Amino acid sequence: MTDKAIRHASVAIVGGGPTGISAATLLAQYGVDCLILDRWPGVYPQPRAVHLDDEIYRVVARLGIADEFAAISRPTLGLRLLDRRFKVLAEFNRDPSHSVHGFPQANMFDQPEFEALLRANLKRYPNVELRGNAEVTEIADSKGRVRVAFIDRCDGQVHLVEADYLLGCDGANSVVRSQIGSAMRDLNFEQRWLVVDVATDTDLHQWEGVHQVCDPLRAGTYMRIGPARYRWEFQLLAGESADDFDTLPALRPLIAPWTAGVADSELTLLRVAEYTFRAQVADRWRRDNVFILGDAAHLTPPFIGQGMGAGLRDAMNLAWKIAGVRNGSLAADVLDSYEQERKPHTRQLIRLALNVGRSMTGGGRLGDLVRRAVLPRLRLIPGLRDKVVDSTTPALRSSALVHKSHRPGELAGTLCPNPLLPGGRRLDDVVGTGFALITTGVLGSADEALLRRRGVAVLAANRDTELEKWLRQGRVAAAIVRPDRTVMRAGPDPADLCAWTATVLHAGES
Repeated sequence: MTDKAIRHASVAIVGGGPTGISAATLLAQYGVDCLILDRWPGVYPQPRAVHLDDEIYRVVARLGIADEFAAISRPTLGLRLLDRRFKVLAEFNRDPSHSVHGFPQANMFDQPEFEALLRANLKRYPNVELRGNAEVTEIADSKGRVRVAFIDRCDGQVHLVEADYLLGCDGANSVVRSQIGSAMRDLNFEQRWLVVDVATDTDLHQWEGVHQVCDPLRAGTYMRIGPARYRWEFQLLAGESADDFDTLPALRPLIAPWTAGVADSELTLLRVAEYTFRAQVADRWRRDNVFILGDAAHLTPPFIGQGMGAGLRDAMNLAWKIAGVRNGSLAADVLDSYEQERKPHTRQLIRLALNVGRSMTGGGRLGDLVRRAVLPRLRLIPGLRDKVVDSTTPALRSSALVHKSHRPGELAGTLCPNPLLPGGRRLDDVVGTGFALITTGVLGSADEALLRRRGVAVLAANRDTELEKWLRQGRVAAAIVRPDRTVMRAGPDPADLCAWTATVLHAGES
């Protein structure tokens, strides 16, 4: 049966995971109404992602749940590299209180808890509807709009929705990706890993960071996720499967180095699953007003903990652009910048993850000998320790909304810092959801009025403040910052930036 009535929405989103819910929340903050269609009735109960960095924490704060996320997460203290005999090869410590973004650089959490927070927060926005048990079957053009057909899995009824934009946030097996004729391109990586989640009230008395076992025969990772939750990941050998490790006695040989002295009765095995880690990027991320985000657009190996975060970066990059095109403050062609910016950035992070994974576990016996010789000496190399624990991701490439000058210390494409400003509020809270000009100079009243008509806040970077030091390091006097906190353009003359910004942003509703 078909419901002949056609519903209308400004944006339809397929997939109610972290990427889809985040995109809808960000759009709702700009007053854009959204309909989310998710094939599951509620939050998927099994934990998958367990880590996000300070850049993504900043997105979480933008969603409005920073305090709630802090209550369900724990900062991790860094990375410890172990050899196959569990001797410490190197240790890289993080200070959870130190970050230019205002949040700890590495945070562990339980994904179902995080998704529950996202969905609870979504209820604050009456212009968003989340519909579960909705399986999308067809996507078609409809007089400049996008028509979506979906089946209500409860009663089998077929429904139709028309939207100005469609976001495919529907995971690795994306229906939206296939409907727009996009295909995944493989980056030549595939490994099978065992993922184990255990709960216990017994403290395992381990160092409160991530443990990486650099063993080419059986690479492994250990991390504490919460007060009573722990995760292990082990590379599976040929012929092995998750079924070989589905009981605590079978798992003991793998987890024994961390659980010695803890009885089976004190451990609750939550999940044993096999994951195939892949490195893939879709060849196209857009067809007309249909976009793909998250795992629908890219699959990232877990070695640097950026899988889920990449999807939230997609949402943060695209939402304000769609809102700007809708309200007339941005030209429609700026939507091309989504793929131009996000695709190379994602590819760089995937390659970084692959290189980290290979450096820790590859090379066979020779690689093992090299690691045992080199890793203990890394701490002696000036500045390298800071590089290892630095969570900064690559700058975005040039686009219509990233204008680079190629000067030393170029700021365009990078994230601006998020310091505490006079009055005790952070920059993100002061600026809100719009653009900002940060400057050490003085704007004329006409220039400032021009920016305000374009919806651009003006912030003074006072002497010896973090903002002033940041601009000075970039050898500029001013920077235009986008709503996603990426620097759009920076330069020595605030008036010149003001004039350029007026050519990019239109006056009106922005």
